[in-house]
Amino acid sequence: MKLKITNKTFSIALENNATTDALAHILPIALDMKELNGNEKYSYLNGSLPTNAKSVGTIYAGDVMLYGDNCLVVFYETFKTPYSYTKIGKIENFAEMKKLLNKSSVKILWTN
Repeated sequence: MKLKITNKTFSIALENNATTDALAHILPIALDMKELNGNEKYSYLNGSLPTNAKSVGTIYAGDVMLYGDNCLVVFYETFKTPYSYTKIGKIENFAEMKKLLNKSSVKILWTN
């Protein structure tokens, strides 16, 4: 799976689960990812994806997760959390991508 912001493309090392399989079937999609808490960008999907949410304890910069059954989240800071998420994957070369996430919202194209 890949994410494209402006003219740069980033790969996601995916988890092997029903969530990533279902997400792959609805791609490509362009999402306006909104800012939240100074550590993440999120967007709600029109439909639901399968979940297997678990308390992750610590979220790492570059993590891509599903909150609930329809909220895609890209994390750009590392922090501890009490919340539960379904893991989707980890963005490769995230340090380069983080520079593009400095706006209040950003359009991200999700593709296979």
